Amino acid sequence: MKFAVSNTPIDVAAVRKAVADNSCGALAVFEGWIRDHNEGQAVVRLEYEVYRPVAEKEGARIIDEALEKFGVSHALCIHREGLLELGEVAVIVCVSSPHRGEAFEACRYIIDETKTRLPIWKKEHYVTGGSEWVNCEQCASAGHSHGDH
Repeated sequence: MKFAVSNTPIDVAAVRKAVADNSCGALAVFEGWIRDHNEGQAVVRLEYEVYRPVAEKEGARIIDEALEKFGVSHALCIHREGLLELGEVAVIVCVSSPHRGEAFEACRYIIDETKTRLPIWKKEHYVTGGSEWVNCEQCASAGHSHGDH
């Protein structure tokens, strides 16, 4: 597994262990957490919708690109879907490499490409009771619509 979508909480220790390798001296990890605010709004939870067939295929392609481009040994990314509460891990990227520089660069590449290339939509639920789909520039261009923008 290189990239996965999960509807259950991410086991961070298991993801780290999956990329462990005694030939590697570096592990770079990015964890994206659900925070309690965004652009002046108090957030109580988030909801992610994922178009799995494309996300999983393109996610694996991103990992392959990082492995080739940065020469790292192992890389893994898992993104959540469904309703997430404050403090939960929404996405994790783990990269192991003989050296730290490549691990950092590959980790950043993977999360940046994941955020821009994958069909993953985020809905914020606010303290006020309202909700809104955010960061959805690609929703319109992909022909994906949500009725409560």
